[in-house]
Amino acid sequence: MKIFTIIFTIIGVGLIIFNLTQIDFSNPFGDKSVVALITIFAALCAILLLQILRLSKRVDKQLKRQK
Repeated sequence: MKIFTIIFTIIGVGLIIFNLTQIDFSNPFGDKSVVALITIFAALCAILLLQILRLSKRVDKQLKRQK
């Protein structure tokens, strides 16, 4: 599970970097820029969810050790 979250986090960071290059900063709410901004936001949400999953698995593992 740890490798899964790391791989998808790296993919998410790659998507963010790629879409940052697609934004037209002179017109950030143009057609192409809006799609890039939405994709950046979606990738940030995915990274956040993956980190929450990783943290919950770690807590679950510690709780099982205590029993």
